[in-house]
Amino acid sequence: MEFKLEEGFVKEYSKKPVNFGFNGLGEITYYRTYSRLKEDGTNESWFETVERVVNGIYSIQKEHILKNDLGWNETKAQASAQEMYRRIFTFKFLPPGRGLWACGTNIIKKGLAAALNNCGFTSTENIDKDFASPFCFMMDMSMLGVGIGFDLKGEGKVEIRKPESGEMVYQIPDTREGWVESLKILLDSYISSTQPYDPKIGNGKFKPEFDYSLIRPEGTPIKTFGGTSSGPKPLIELHKAIRKILDKLDGEDITGRAIADIMNLIGVCVVSGNVRRSAQIMFGEPEDEGYLDLKDYKVNPERGNFGWSSNNSVFCNENTNYEKPSKRTSKNGEPGYFWLDNAQKYGRMVDPINWRDKRAKGGNPCLEQTLEDKELCCLVETFPHNHESLEDYLVTLKYAYLYAKSVTLLKTHWKETNRVLLRNRRIGLSQTGIAQFLEDHTLEEYRIWCDSGYKKVQYYDEVYSNWFCIPKSIKTTSIKPSGSISLLAGATPGMHYPERDFYIRRIRVGNTSPLLEACHKAGYKIEQDVKDSTVSCVEIPVAVKCRTVDKVSIWEQVNLATFIQKWWADNQVSCTVTFKPEEAKEIEPILKYNAYNLKGISFLPVTEAGVYAQMPYEAITKEEYEKRVKNIKPLKIALGEESKPELYCDSESCQLA
Repeated sequence: MEFKLEEGFVKEYSKKPVNFGFNGLGEITYYRTYSRLKEDGTNESWFETVERVVNGIYSIQKEHILKNDLGWNETKAQASAQEMYRRIFTFKFLPPGRGLWACGTNIIKKGLAAALNNCGFTSTENIDKDFASPFCFMMDMSMLGVGIGFDLKGEGKVEIRKPESGEMVYQIPDTREGWVESLKILLDSYISSTQPYDPKIGNGKFKPEFDYSLIRPEGTPIKTFGGTSSGPKPLIELHKAIRKILDKLDGEDITGRAIADIMNLIGVCVVSGNVRRSAQIMFGEPEDEGYLDLKDYKVNPERGNFGWSSNNSVFCNENTNYEKPSKRTSKNGEPGYFWLDNAQKYGRMVDPINWRDKRAKGGNPCLEQTLEDKELCCLVETFPHNHESLEDYLVTLKYAYLYAKSVTLLKTHWKETNRVLLRNRRIGLSQTGIAQFLEDHTLEEYRIWCDSGYKKVQYYDEVYSNWFCIPKSIKTTSIKPSGSISLLAGATPGMHYPERDFYIRRIRVGNTSPLLEACHKAGYKIEQDVKDSTVSCVEIPVAVKCRTVDKVSIWEQVNLATFIQKWWADNQVSCTVTFKPEEAKEIEPILKYNAYNLKGISFLPVTEAGVYAQMPYEAITKEEYEKRVKNIKPLKIALGEESKPELYCDSESCQLA
């Protein structure tokens, strides 16, 4: 049932130049992150990656249509697929980073469709019915590269009983499923039970011990998802830490602190050995000072080694007192804020209340998606600035929509997830490069593009949901913070403004990678990483022609977020507002006034104290930029190594130190 673009069509694009962005930054990012190894041992070029992705998406459609005997038209499909190819190739829209790396590969054939989704959410509200489930979901999806949000609503709902009678040994298979099963066995052993031990469900009669001997050694390549194995050590440490937490609660109810710690420790286990990238968002209550202090390592020094693994936010409503949380936000940017009632009641804030999302429980790590328990989401980025007319942009939205909607045709390996995915069919069509678009267009023009685009998406949803014979999507539009995907196209990320007009962007590349030699020959300045002797920093000079964030006030940034929430996003707008020290006092009134305009928001203080060696971004003068650009020659790539995909939300806006 596989679909394939016509060979002659693809061959035409093999000779076309690719307009990667930011003086080679986009091209380097592509080869480092998304170019897969081919059967002949060489790396994909851009035209081949686009071919793989488009073939993958139309194969999903074809299988669905043929399996349900709905009538597949190969001629129409070929024309449609070729147009999608053109619009991806020219950066009018791009799939999520997860999709660029995984779509059209054997990952989907192995039944791991969840890996095509960016992120999701799980609630602990019902842990009295299945104690281990939300924790196992967190670990399983995180190991697939899906960023997950969670709440602390399970606090007080389960009595912890330390297992003491007898022992059993579980030999952990060298698989993702084996790691997750070991977590389930351990957690369920702390539930009071008089039943004989059942390794499928776990209970508290036997104390489990684990045999880690089957787990591959540290440094062994991981074929399916790239990278190398961390060995058994992170899992051993996770098991030890969980035992320590739950042993202290023997005879007591589970606490919110224990839930938070276990979830964060799972995040550390999964990303161990990689860049500390946030896989999680945690939601608590704004009046809970214990929760608000979870990242105050003077108050909780023992959390310093794992508290970084989540972005922490609070649930808000019209009665929330913002005084205490806003004081903490003004210092370090956390907590963020999520008005769940607004997310449940509204689509776009300009439209009437509809309560379509009344089952929603939370959101994803960058908070651009409203989500139910164990729901996943697929996000696709569009680039309004790369279109000459609204009419052209509306056509792009058709193909961006088709990509995202096609992903909802796939089932995951979690029954609970399938129930909500098949019912909601939620997607997230995003816009990026908004600051660049506003540089060349009026705000009224942008409003028209947003409003017209949103209405066109609803039209496409009606037409193609009927064609697929599936429900229309509960929500369809978002603004994600973007990251590596925007770099490919030379776009500013999401709705955010760039920090400087001219700057150096540093990309870290392994010392043994052929990509590093290619960058050297192309004339980029390269330095040995000051902290990691195995990698080097490639310095790419970048120029951006639009307003920089230092010229945009805290209120203007918030107002742009409310504008987009009103006219474009029926899910949410991921907005991290940067603020100067003198603007910190504005956070509390901003939250009060915008409790009726927003669904979520976060803040980030700008401080000079953050300067350190080899920062990802470093401001330079125009003269320095021009000097560096003169030395750069086109990259000549011949790698022969597997790329390393971005994990979780494909966004540095979710990154924590």
